[in-house]
Amino acid sequence: MPASMSLALVATLLTSPAAGADGTEVPPWLALGESGTAEDIYSAVPEVLTTTRLRQPKARVPGTTTVISGETIRDLGMVALADVFRLVPGMTVAAVGTNQPTVSYHGTVAYEQRRLQVLIDGRTGYLPSLADVDWNAMPVPIELIDRIEVSRGPNSAAYGNNAFLASINIITLSPENTAGTGLHAQGGGPSIRNYTAYHGHARDKYSWRVAWHRRESDGYDFQYDSDDAFRKVPIRDGFEFNQFYYDGVLQPSPYHSFEFRAGVTDGIDEDDPLKMGGADLGIQGEPDDEVRDHYLQARYGYSGLDKHLIEFQTSYQRYNRDKDWTSCIQLDGVPLPLCTSLNEDLQQQRLEFELQDTWELNPDLRLVSGLGYREDGYESETFFGGSGEIYQSRLFANLEYTPVYWLTFNAGANYEHTSLLDDNFLSPRLAANLHLTENQTLRFVYSRAVRTPDALEQRANWAYTPENVSPSVYQDLEGQRIDAEYDASSPVDFSGYYAEATGDLDEERITSREISYYGQFRLGHGVLSTEVRYFYDELRDLVAGIINVEDFDLGNRVAIDQQGIELETALDLGDTRLRLAYGYMDQEGRYTANDGLSVEEQQETLAREARLSVRHTGSVSWIQRYPEDWSSALAWYVADEFRSGPYQRADLRVAKSVHGPRVSYDIAVIVQHYLNDNPLLSRDNNYTDRNQFFLEAGVRF
Repeated sequence: MPASMSLALVATLLTSPAAGADGTEVPPWLALGESGTAEDIYSAVPEVLTTTRLRQPKARVPGTTTVISGETIRDLGMVALADVFRLVPGMTVAAVGTNQPTVSYHGTVAYEQRRLQVLIDGRTGYLPSLADVDWNAMPVPIELIDRIEVSRGPNSAAYGNNAFLASINIITLSPENTAGTGLHAQGGGPSIRNYTAYHGHARDKYSWRVAWHRRESDGYDFQYDSDDAFRKVPIRDGFEFNQFYYDGVLQPSPYHSFEFRAGVTDGIDEDDPLKMGGADLGIQGEPDDEVRDHYLQARYGYSGLDKHLIEFQTSYQRYNRDKDWTSCIQLDGVPLPLCTSLNEDLQQQRLEFELQDTWELNPDLRLVSGLGYREDGYESETFFGGSGEIYQSRLFANLEYTPVYWLTFNAGANYEHTSLLDDNFLSPRLAANLHLTENQTLRFVYSRAVRTPDALEQRANWAYTPENVSPSVYQDLEGQRIDAEYDASSPVDFSGYYAEATGDLDEERITSREISYYGQFRLGHGVLSTEVRYFYDELRDLVAGIINVEDFDLGNRVAIDQQGIELETALDLGDTRLRLAYGYMDQEGRYTANDGLSVEEQQETLAREARLSVRHTGSVSWIQRYPEDWSSALAWYVADEFRSGPYQRADLRVAKSVHGPRVSYDIAVIVQHYLNDNPLLSRDNNYTDRNQFFLEAGVRF
């Protein structure tokens, strides 16, 4: 399309509704609904819960937020939770090392997704000691998702230090909306199998649901031998998890409400010996993670005070990862190999408390404020040489003020103290929303945020403790932790088998500026919504380097300037739903540390930090419903490009539903077609067939 035509189209979209406000005739394709009022338009504007902790229409939100409904996720035939984020402009999804998904907004890092805040029903979802996200073991069945909100841009003003680049809130269906029994099965493709079963009751005062979910995958089909770059060998990177959940809602009186949640995860996460980085550990057998997780969560709400809603939430989470194997290591200068049992066991836990008050003085002046406390604990003889804790406390607030009908201000901040750095940090956000017409808004947003290092980055004391040692010449190593102190007195060189963090990392910082536009228009009986975002971010003192036992090396070394444009638009015509997402980003990184690394090493560090950074990301989807309860969905996902080449995938889902007075059921076929043979980011992430086929079936009664 010529540039002049594009500008003319944008100008038409921006000016046509304003002409209607002046009394001139509005084109039929921009006509309002039957009521034809401003209230009618705003009642259709999606509400957002995550960005400020206030329930706000998108026209008042201080930033761009993507909202993906659970219905859309299921209609598109998603088989993996991480794949949902391919629908978000600027987000990249990949798998690095093994079959562990990695999700990032605007790139940076690959193995450790430590710059995203992930919430599950308001509960922190990333791991405590390394701020990573285990998407495979996450206790969220796709069948029970109500919606996912992604606040694109720094959101530390609302959620604290880890909401550095963006925040994700996964909201599950309330037990009140899932009464009865449901069974669902999905399988195929690269041996992926998902099973879900739930049963619940909905009463006036008490509703509950119990659910079971099983998630299995055999992972990728092959990798390349480390000793022969052209020889294909099998790869062990599958997983299998059983998960059990309880959700309850109790409302004993109009002013009091309680929510209870509990869950258990039990399973195996495979790890291939060839993919375990760092020192050559001579691994024999299967170094798999035994996963044993559980969580408890409770929330209380009180609305008996005039114009106030008081909420208190607490949660406790425990993550157990047990990994052990046998190694036979050929040490330098020693004729006999050392054979021993080693482990990378890690126990983590998190305890959180949060008190929040929402005060609505009037519809044009609202304030949410509160305080929170979090305690992260970890224990690992291998990674930390023992146990430790990190304490965080914070105050947060956001004021929404609409002094005149055409202008809304948001001012928010988070003030946080962390024991890891023994320091205080302020993350502010200011925004002005200009309501150009009843259904168009122009936003100006300025925000600053910090991310503090996690426990492994700052406190790693990584060393192995041999057990069941053989031959007898090595008996002195039995139960001896092989760290720097032991190596200094040993005649054998163990220098490649331990590492220790310097402990001198500082916080990362980001300053972000956003100009965005949101518009929603009625097209006959349909609704067109469009959101365009321009951003300019300055990231400073990013922690960069290598995290493995042989080359553990981290520092505040990288600065990144990035800017770009993102577009998200959707057309809902009832039986037809069209959706387009596109992101363009220009990113420039600089090595800023004066630590003696060579130019080549500095460039390698910058390249590692940009592994998930791509210039173009996008998706297009079309969901269509037909008579007789048939439906179809087409989707195309692209990321151009990773260092292994562009990622392009096209999906097709065809489904048939049958609704009866007591029983309803669905059956569907899903096809995923990869448009090229490029491995996803890593050369070892390979499927033998570009076409993956899945079947799914569900019944509700």
